[in-house]
Amino acid sequence: MTAPFPFSAIVGQDEMKLALVLAAIDPGIGGVLVFGDRGTGKSTAVRALAALLPQITAVEGCPVNSATPEECPDWARVTSTALVEKPTPVVDLPLGVSEDRVTGALDIERALSRGEKAFEPGLLARANRGFLYIDEVNLLEDHIVDLLLDVAQSGVNAVEREGLSIRHAARFVLVGSGNPEEGELRPQLLDRFGLSVDVGSPDDIEQRIEVIRRRHDYETATECFLSRWQAEDATLREAIVAARTRLPLVETPDETLRDCAQVSMAVGTDGLRGELTLLRAARALAAFDGAATPDRSHLRRVAPMAMGHRLRRDPLDESSAVSRVVRAVEDVLG
Repeated sequence: MTAPFPFSAIVGQDEMKLALVLAAIDPGIGGVLVFGDRGTGKSTAVRALAALLPQITAVEGCPVNSATPEECPDWARVTSTALVEKPTPVVDLPLGVSEDRVTGALDIERALSRGEKAFEPGLLARANRGFLYIDEVNLLEDHIVDLLLDVAQSGVNAVEREGLSIRHAARFVLVGSGNPEEGELRPQLLDRFGLSVDVGSPDDIEQRIEVIRRRHDYETATECFLSRWQAEDATLREAIVAARTRLPLVETPDETLRDCAQVSMAVGTDGLRGELTLLRAARALAAFDGAATPDRSHLRRVAPMAMGHRLRRDPLDESSAVSRVVRAVEDVLG
């Protein structure tokens, strides 16, 4: 199987790559939504991220990637207490998937005849402590959207059938991509994504030539191309690990809290999720930069991706959501 295209080798699309890196540094940001034209590298970037993420420590044989033996669910009947290093899971959720495939399925016949809770884990079990990726997320069926909203809110997947109940941890970073021409995303799901970025085809001829060159090298001289970018990906992986370590030490002065609140009020977002996400993203970027505290430069950088998808529509303003956020940030932060 051919290895994914290296994350560091993706040409341009800096906002998309930054949003994914910030979500890897702080999963509490709430996921990333990438909208844009077909063929702009959305799926490539997400699948490349899988090879970039640091490994996790999990109990050997646990189907939900539990970090300790005590966290393993009873129904899994895990006997091993050994901890192993394994890749951070990045799980694809395909369109048209059944609910049982997502949540897992209970074997009712076995439960009634033998009195055993027989459970076949689903995609949410595999994605625990990792990333759940949905391509063409705006085409996802409504009942699956509702299910994901419930689980994303609680961090627990509960499966109930015929009086039987199975529960397990399901904490994951939700990553979605889609083409806006194929339909809009439901507001309830849109609000669940911490960061949102719009991507387009590059309008610089030299950049387009470099995209063609790198893709051609990847397809015709794969091993050489991968080894060439291996060091770049390794450096970025180390930077993500270092930022995760620094993140709890990043201080947040009251001035930054005030800036977040004022930007949110100026933009006119509903609720408080916008400024909370803005703060988390700014802290993650500060940790990535090696800064002790987030400053206004960090807020300016992440505000469009944290706020752009939360704006109420203004029929009198034809400018894009990102442009409105940039204007508000300039008014508040100077």
